[in-house]
Amino acid sequence: MKDPKRNPPSPIIDNLEFIGNPFKVAPQSPNWISFSNAQKDLELSLRFLYSYNGSSATFNSYRRELERLLQWSWQIEKTSILELQREHIEEFINFCINPPEAWIGIKNVARFKKSPDGRIPNKDWRPFVVNVSKEEFKRGKEANIGEYFPSQAAIKATFTAISSFYDYLLQEGEVSSNPVALIRQKSKFISRDQQAPIVRRISNIQWDYVLETAELLADQDPEEHERTLFIMNALFAMYLRISELVADERSTPLMCDFERDRDGNWWFKVTGKGNKNRRITVCDDMLKSLKRYREHLNLSPLPSINDKSPILPKYKGSGGITSTRHVRLIVQNCFDAAHNRMLKDGLEQDADDLRIATVHWLRHTGISEDVKHRPREHVRDDAGHASMATTDRYIESDLRERHESGRNKRVREI
Repeated sequence: MKDPKRNPPSPIIDNLEFIGNPFKVAPQSPNWISFSNAQKDLELSLRFLYSYNGSSATFNSYRRELERLLQWSWQIEKTSILELQREHIEEFINFCINPPEAWIGIKNVARFKKSPDGRIPNKDWRPFVVNVSKEEFKRGKEANIGEYFPSQAAIKATFTAISSFYDYLLQEGEVSSNPVALIRQKSKFISRDQQAPIVRRISNIQWDYVLETAELLADQDPEEHERTLFIMNALFAMYLRISELVADERSTPLMCDFERDRDGNWWFKVTGKGNKNRRITVCDDMLKSLKRYREHLNLSPLPSINDKSPILPKYKGSGGITSTRHVRLIVQNCFDAAHNRMLKDGLEQDADDLRIATVHWLRHTGISEDVKHRPREHVRDDAGHASMATTDRYIESDLRERHESGRNKRVREI
């Protein structure tokens, strides 16, 4: 019999569109699992995941954690997930922190592939993947299986997903308690930082270069980069998450989502994280950007309530862009062009810092700038934060300014 720790596991849960509705059709457990409860384990797991069919991001995140739990429970512990107790969950977390090398991959790949016989497991898939940071990748660093170690955020995500799953099983009467909730000392897995995590943002001078670069690109090649300029403005001025600009199963952002109220004020309607709808203030500069973009698209200066044009139309075919990866590439190309301009202007340090910036930093930057001037509750509502505590994370002095102010403090009076 093969040692499961020395051999890569085969994937269990396919993409949402291929698993069907588990409430109507009973799924079949993999043929390599022999014990009787595997079928029930899989059915309950898929029913739990199916409740997130309106949010692909949550579905994918929870599927990743449940897949790991099923693989560990079935192959390592040789038992049903319904039999796991507190001590088992602790063993599972330790396993996730230090998985066998055979279970670790160096890149994300699809779980299943197409074949003449239908969907088949992808032999290159692994439950755990080594991540190389953007900065390290640009410096030529390659993924190394021996360097796998999950971040604190990844460990927290595992706790969150598995605890939610057992809460569901508890409500369904399948278990008598939530074993994750019984773990009293999660601190041995998750370290507690004294201060809130640093909000990653770009500096004011970096943003000036990024925006100016987008404007130059749009002037030079409108067909390619008027959209780039609009995207950069929207991510910064309206604090948008990248998922809120593309079409998905939740919604398709349309021009009519920009709407004017009775007072003549413009708002942008968006379906955000957790399928929550919100209205975002559209500032005057954003309105100017919208007008310029619509003029490029041969549309009227401002949209009407009947304008069903997608905000980010595909170059080929109909409808809006559905790929967040596509938008990330657009933003990254703009970052790279701004980086090169900064180098030419002798701003090596600022240019170097911009190399590690990601799309989401634009949202952070927009919020960080606005909390300096706007009421916190207004920023909270535009950003879609669940609580004021989240918004308050952005109210902090720049670290460079903080260090400068403390550099000359005296320990001894002379």
